[in-house]
Amino acid sequence: METILEKIIHQKKKEVMLKESLISRKQLENSELFKRHTFSLSEQIKTSPLGFGIIAEHKRRSPSRSSINTSLLVQEVLEAYENAGVNGASILTDNSFFGGSLEDLLLARATVKLPLLRKDFIIEEYQVIEAKAFGADAILLIAATLTKQKVNSLTKLAQNLGLEVLLEVHNFKELEQNIDTPVQLMGVNNRNLKTFEVSLENSLSLVHHIPDGVVKISESGINSAEAIKTLYDVGYDGFLIGEHFMKTNDPEKEVKNFIHKICQLIPKKNESKNQNLRHETPR
Repeated sequence: METILEKIIHQKKKEVMLKESLISRKQLENSELFKRHTFSLSEQIKTSPLGFGIIAEHKRRSPSRSSINTSLLVQEVLEAYENAGVNGASILTDNSFFGGSLEDLLLARATVKLPLLRKDFIIEEYQVIEAKAFGADAILLIAATLTKQKVNSLTKLAQNLGLEVLLEVHNFKELEQNIDTPVQLMGVNNRNLKTFEVSLENSLSLVHHIPDGVVKISESGINSAEAIKTLYDVGYDGFLIGEHFMKTNDPEKEVKNFIHKICQLIPKKNESKNQNLRHETPR
């Protein structure tokens, strides 16, 4: 029986072929946004005055939730995120399963100065070029959907275009296979892409195997300040949060309250002991 992930990738291959038959790579490369100087998501997180990074996500729906929030405009959500002080935004551009679009990415780029992550199931070079042409600063690569060779080639292309890469893994095998890929950020997804069940144990078990110097991101199922504190204490630098912020009709208030609760548990950089002590847990 075909898993949800297999179904998504099967559909994505068809979509990419259709789009490239209509809009060539050359046309994308001639777009105005293709020439822009990108923002660094990894630097925004590393230099965050909070001492930790928040990547807030725009997501209308998902295979596990038929509807999250379809009432707010992407411009409203992104303005709210920027006003609330997040370090970057993740924009879902998959339409078939998440209700997103490249137009969402384009509108987000026109609205805010935040680093923008194109979150999609990127499997071909065409999608990387597309990401740059529509205003992304970084792309998500999902190790579960790609060979090691493909991860390397897509990473090289992205970085040649000035895009950073957030490489997402779900287990030790995926992490070990891609351990030497020179990405700026590595994310551990707490969601099982086959069953869509969520467990923070995924992040806790893998963090000490992620190479030093790579910005460590925990993704999915993070909905409390206490969870952030637990993940921060074991070495995570940033947190990608989607549904928790999108379920409200006042995302700015929700994000500000959430950050305030975290700051009550995690002292700011200038109030705490050397941040490097967090990362000195024996491996």
